[in-house]
Amino acid sequence: MKMNKEILKKISVLIPCYNEEENVVQIASAVSNEIKSNLPDYDYEIVFIDNNSKDSTRPLIREICKRNPKVKAIFNAKNFGPVNSPYYGLLQTGGDCTILLCCDFQDPVEMIPLLVDEWEKGAKIVSCIKTKSRENRVMRFIRTCYYKIIKKMSSIEQIEHFTGFGLYDKSFIDVLRNLEDPTPFLRGIVAELGYKRVSIEYTQAKRRAGKPKNSFMDLFEFAMLSFTSYTKVGMHLVTITGFILAVLSILVGLVYLVLKLIYWDRFSAGIMPMLIGLFFLHAVELVFIGLVGEYVMSVNTRVMKRPLVIEEERINF
Repeated sequence: MKMNKEILKKISVLIPCYNEEENVVQIASAVSNEIKSNLPDYDYEIVFIDNNSKDSTRPLIREICKRNPKVKAIFNAKNFGPVNSPYYGLLQTGGDCTILLCCDFQDPVEMIPLLVDEWEKGAKIVSCIKTKSRENRVMRFIRTCYYKIIKKMSSIEQIEHFTGFGLYDKSFIDVLRNLEDPTPFLRGIVAELGYKRVSIEYTQAKRRAGKPKNSFMDLFEFAMLSFTSYTKVGMHLVTITGFILAVLSILVGLVYLVLKLIYWDRFSAGIMPMLIGLFFLHAVELVFIGLVGEYVMSVNTRVMKRPLVIEEERINF
C-alpha cells in the first residue's frame, strides 16, 4: 500500500530589490534559516523581483538561485518604479500565503513566525505597523504628518505607518490578480478591500547596508498616488476655493468702486492692489491646475491599461 505524503503548506516570501548587492545574499540566507529553524513544518519559496539593478545584484541572485532551487527570481526589463514592481511580484507568488518584506533588513526577518502564527489563527492579512523607527527623525515626522493628512482626507479608513510589510493569504492575492489596476496602491487596497485583517506593531530598524533607494520623487509619487486614488477632497477644495475667491474679488471690486465714487479726488489706490491680486490669483490657479492635472494623469494611466512591468528573465519558476 502506498502512503500519501502529507502536503505541507507553502510560504512565499517576496523580496523586491534595486541595487542591493550588499544585502541580497544575506537576506536570502536569513529568511531561509528563519523558516527552516522556526517553521520546519512548512514548505517555502523566496521570490526576488529585481527592478533593473545597475550593480552586481542580478549576478548574485543568479548564484543564490543555483545553490537553492527554492529561491526564484524575476528580472524586470527596466525600472518600473517602487509601486508596480512589488505589486506585480505578489501576483507571481504561488504559496498559501505571501510575506512581503524589504531587502534592506528594515523589515525584521524574525517576525516571519509571528506573522504565520496570526495567519494560522484565521487572519487573511497581517499588516505590520511601525510604531517606532530608527530612521531620520525629520523623515519620521514628515511621514507621520502625511499619514494624518491622508487619513483625514480619505473616505476609506487608511492604515497609519503601514508600508506593505506583512502577510497576505492566497485568497487576497487572488483578489489583487482580479483588480487589473495599472497603478495599484497596495496600502490603500489593503485598507479598502482587506478582510480579516490584524495588525502587529514593530520597530523599524536602520538599513543594514547600502543607501536608501527611494528618492524624493519616489516618495512624492507615493503621496500623489494615494491622494488621487483615495481622496476627493482635492477636487472639492478646488471648487470651494474658486468660489470663495470669486466672491472676495467681487466684494473688493465693489469696495473700490464705492470708495472711488465717494472720494473721487482723494482716493488714489494706484495699480499695486491690482498687481497683488493678479499674482495671488495666478498662484492659486497654478496650484489647482497642477492638482487637477494629478487627477487627470491618474485617470489617463488607468484608462490605458498598460502592463505593470515587462519581464526580461525568470529563474527557477
